[in-house]
Amino acid sequence: MNQGDNRPYTVGADTEAPLSQPGWRGRAREWRPVAALLRAIETGQGGVVLVEGCSGMGKTLLLRKATEAALRTEIAVAHGAADELGRLAPLAPLVTALDEPALMSPDPTTGSAADLRLALVERLRALLEERVGRGPILITLDDLHWADPTTQLVLRSLLPELTSYPLGWILARTSAIGDPGVERLFELLEREGADRIILGPLDDLAVAEIAFDTLGAAPGPDILEMAAEAKGNPFLLVEMLRTCKLEGMVKVAGGSARLTSPASVQVGARSPLVGLSAPTRRLIQVAGILGRSFSVDDLAELIGEPVDALLPGLAEAVRAGIVVPAVDRLTFRHDLLWRVVTDMISEPVRTALQRQAGCMLMRRGAVVPAAAHFMRCARIGDTRALDGLDRAAQAVLPYSPQSAVDLAMRALELTGAADPDLLARTATAVEALTAAGRLTEAIESARAALRRAPPGPWTDRMRCELASVLLQSGRAAEAVAEAEGLLAQHGLDDELRGVTELTVFHGLLALHDFGRGRARANAVLTDRAGHKDTALVGALLLKSHIAWEEARAADAFRDVHEAVRVASTGSAAARRAHPRLFLIRCLLGVGWYAEAESVIQAAAADSETYGPTSHVASPAFFRACLSLATGRPDDAAAEAGAGLKATEEMGAYAYALLGLAILAILELRRGNVEAAAGHIEHIEAKQLAAHGPMYGSVWSTWVGALVSEAQSGPERAMEALDTCYSDLRTRRWMLMLEPNAAAWMTRTALAAGRRSAATRIVETARQIAHDNPGFPSLAASAAHAHGILHGDATALAQAAAHHSDPWGAASAAEDLGVLLISDVPDGACDSDTKAAIARFDEAADGYVKIGALRDAARTRARLRKLGVRRRHWTYADRPDTGWDSLTDTERSVAAFVSQGLTNRQVATQMFLSPHTVSFHLRQVFRKLGITSRVELARNAPPQETSANDG
Repeated sequence: MNQGDNRPYTVGADTEAPLSQPGWRGRAREWRPVAALLRAIETGQGGVVLVEGCSGMGKTLLLRKATEAALRTEIAVAHGAADELGRLAPLAPLVTALDEPALMSPDPTTGSAADLRLALVERLRALLEERVGRGPILITLDDLHWADPTTQLVLRSLLPELTSYPLGWILARTSAIGDPGVERLFELLEREGADRIILGPLDDLAVAEIAFDTLGAAPGPDILEMAAEAKGNPFLLVEMLRTCKLEGMVKVAGGSARLTSPASVQVGARSPLVGLSAPTRRLIQVAGILGRSFSVDDLAELIGEPVDALLPGLAEAVRAGIVVPAVDRLTFRHDLLWRVVTDMISEPVRTALQRQAGCMLMRRGAVVPAAAHFMRCARIGDTRALDGLDRAAQAVLPYSPQSAVDLAMRALELTGAADPDLLARTATAVEALTAAGRLTEAIESARAALRRAPPGPWTDRMRCELASVLLQSGRAAEAVAEAEGLLAQHGLDDELRGVTELTVFHGLLALHDFGRGRARANAVLTDRAGHKDTALVGALLLKSHIAWEEARAADAFRDVHEAVRVASTGSAAARRAHPRLFLIRCLLGVGWYAEAESVIQAAAADSETYGPTSHVASPAFFRACLSLATGRPDDAAAEAGAGLKATEEMGAYAYALLGLAILAILELRRGNVEAAAGHIEHIEAKQLAAHGPMYGSVWSTWVGALVSEAQSGPERAMEALDTCYSDLRTRRWMLMLEPNAAAWMTRTALAAGRRSAATRIVETARQIAHDNPGFPSLAASAAHAHGILHGDATALAQAAAHHSDPWGAASAAEDLGVLLISDVPDGACDSDTKAAIARFDEAADGYVKIGALRDAARTRARLRKLGVRRRHWTYADRPDTGWDSLTDTERSVAAFVSQGLTNRQVATQMFLSPHTVSFHLRQVFRKLGITSRVELARNAPPQETSANDG
């Protein structure tokens, strides 16, 4: 780095980079992204800067200087840091930075099985949007190599979606230390546009400048030779030079500094304690046991003295630069200083002090910080430590299942074989492993405990939990067997019996064993007073599934609505059955989209509040299904993508097939057949990976057939749907789930020369419509299939007019156009030809409106054969940029944002999710060539300042 690089860079009017300060020489290039971020925040934009390097390279100093620069402007600042001893506390760095301990306050109605991670993401989104509404903010988070899993989840989820706000982030970590998930976080944020700064060793010029700054004179050759031992590490260099100066090892003469005695880099390690009194040295060593940051009250209690007695020692430590004030705590100035201090304590003494600190924190009710100490110092059979680990595992489970696993497994390691609490601790470990998605380990732990435990209440609960985990892992037959064995016991607790019966019903659903299921459900519902609400919900859900499969829609809706009612007024365990999810699927199947939308909102609230983990991503997938069905492809893609992201984050794969199938349909409609095939391959991989019950498998099979037909023709599509064509039960299930399946399967069978198969589809669709007269979409589907098979123009016109799905309506119009010209010679012009042209125009227009460009291109080809050429009906009819390029949805989003609404407020107004609003806003920014909400409000045309309801 040449000397010219050391010029200051300004932020705003008068903010200079701190390039002339000791330890900060030679960092001009690294400062530039920080200065650019601060300028962006001032102008209403957001952004992220990532900082990393080895310990001592200046990360913390960079954050501090960025904070100082921000405070010289009108940018508010929030700072937090992760901590090795605090990494068990979910979200600790952000809670500290935002000073919002209430973020972690649990809802007492949820019960222990709730997974509140996504709810926490939404709480933080709302909080940050509210805070940044008051003015620009810079948030700096240090030492993220120790970040807990929940902090990582929140940063991955929120930072890419909040860049439209004047909200800046600087995240710092030490390389090659701590959780490898932090590297994945940095890689993701860098792909999303974050600037990444690597703080490497200083060059020789910077080392010489730091020596001059520290010693007050030009360093001689001997000092530069000694300085080279620091290998460009500014912290080690400054500490070494300061110690040499403090101990009189440097002489200045004639403007030059030289050593008076040999010295090496190791001399810097003595700097923390050089000149300290013995009491102060003891004081800071004990303080180091509490962590890099500590409370003075905690230190006083641990050391057994009143706070005022500590004042002289703490003042001395502050003067020596060992610790620095940090709001209501003291913090060791650098991680290396903290480690030097604590490493000087012998292992037995350190262990005793850690246990003492853990017991002190337990007495105060700080169970999670106490557990961090017990994790390090506890011995087998240490009842105090085990109690702390137990309580901490339960406390963090809703927010950080992985941290709960660490705590629970450590507690099991410390539990003797004869300990009466062994089974209870195993139950906690199984619950945590399940929530963390480690189902195989959960099953193994449960079975190992049951083999050695005597019968009793805890054994019953463990068997109930085992049955549930077996079901979640896709082993439905084993789950039902385990649950039925438990139900056969006498004296089973009523609440536990209800949960176990619910597991049996879910298992029978997964096995499609409706014979046993129907009999059991009828028995439960006949004796409602004798069963808990969980059993009633399970019985009603199973009966609703049976009715739906048998194409008795009214009966299915009756039972599922009753299941929703019972769950809504019942226990948390009953709500965790989520009957609304099947209700949504039924509503989508019959085209009742307005009701489906309101039920999705209620299901999302239940999912956030009650869990379990396997259901947390389902609302996003059903919003995607609704968007697809109502012709909003961009919304569908955004929601499906958000759902799949949450699925991977949470290990909750139950509804992942829906998201992948939707993305496959969208790509197919756009004409990207290979991309669609890639999503189908992912579906197959998910099914083979045995992630557990995969809801939507029948529907995704149909989507796979769509792609097979596009790739290889109708014969391959029929192979994929062989069971649907040949088995009445599966055929009915498919036609009830997907309104467009009847017509498509009929057309495909005819194209393959399989008229008998087409006839079976048409007859089944006709029977379904006949048996369900109150459902117009089923009649439209039947009319569409009938019109294709029998060449019935009236039926196709009826389908085109009454399909609830816009793609289905366009498809029916196209089929009618094909029928009208089927017997007309090429080039002829008669009334049928004119009518066909009108239908093809109608179809093409309908396809284009929903982004089905592949179907629109096929329809244009039909028109060309009739001698008609039209301009391409595509979104390209709009310009590529500018306000006129925005879609209707983008225009509404832009209007609401221009009025100052947050993404979450816009989502509420437009019945979207915040993820989808963020997606549309990014499209708006791209098309308008802007980067912030401020620019959007400034440049909005007058008609954009009053949004309609979208």
